[in-house]
Amino acid sequence: MDVGIVEIGDKAVALTTDPVFIVPEYGFKRAAWFAIHILISDVVTSGLKPTYIAIDLNLPVEITEEELKTVWEVIDKECKKLDIAIVCGHTARYENCHYPMVGGATVLSVGDKDKYVSPALIRKGDKIIITKGPAIEASGIFATMFPGLLREKFGDDFAQEAQRLFYKMSVVEDALTSCSVGIRENGVTAMHDATECGIWGGLYEIAQASGYGLVIDKEKIVIEPCVKEICELFKIDPYKSISEGTLILTCKPHKSEEIVTTLSKKGILASIVGEIVNLNQGIILIEEGKEKELEHPRVDPFWDAFYQALKEYKAK
Repeated sequence: MDVGIVEIGDKAVALTTDPVFIVPEYGFKRAAWFAIHILISDVVTSGLKPTYIAIDLNLPVEITEEELKTVWEVIDKECKKLDIAIVCGHTARYENCHYPMVGGATVLSVGDKDKYVSPALIRKGDKIIITKGPAIEASGIFATMFPGLLREKFGDDFAQEAQRLFYKMSVVEDALTSCSVGIRENGVTAMHDATECGIWGGLYEIAQASGYGLVIDKEKIVIEPCVKEICELFKIDPYKSISEGTLILTCKPHKSEEIVTTLSKKGILASIVGEIVNLNQGIILIEEGKEKELEHPRVDPFWDAFYQALKEYKAK
């Protein structure tokens, strides 16, 4: 589960806490955009609009005033876009603080008690929708770090197209758009951000959190342009790889098509890929017409591939 929910009177507060994750190699503008969207992407899976953020920056000594200014201006801009108030925090440089973990933040969403979604609301027959498809984060990072290699292997047009994947590494718009159609008995019942171990890990976690089984048809899962080629180049399974930006959601059947259509109008790829079943039916993946048990990958293949690529290609 991505969030905790506290009910206070007739209100609900969704909370999530994560590191502030800044990777200078992305460039400080992109790094800050990614950092704030990682933080917000978890809390929006509650279905409640993000409201407040408390942020602590424990910065490396070597960060410059200009770099900090860039980071903070991007964070400020993204929070203002979503009407999120930065209500408290802390900022300082310290010895032995290093990138990428340069602090932490708590994000809160406040709304009516009957307006949030949760795996506890999932029921048999709910449809499962996946946005953007596999390995969004893995592919976006590879495209950002190794543009020269992609240009060499696939050409200029491919390398430029792949760069767009970076700014898809957020489920904020996916979640808010999906919930605009309806929630609970009239739409979305639960949402999950597919991060470590990708789509397969995320689906398994949805099943575990809900106490139900599920059936997924792999061939129905959408895939963004360039992802397949990038994953083949770096020898990783896209469906097991980190995929910040991929939203897995469950919803009532009568709203599933409308949710996909509404996402499409926002330019977000999405498809209905399966449904929730009784726990005793298991967690089933249909691949090439055959059913098999879906297991949690346990180890995400991206990180080994990424560090191996850094050694081999030196971000050329």
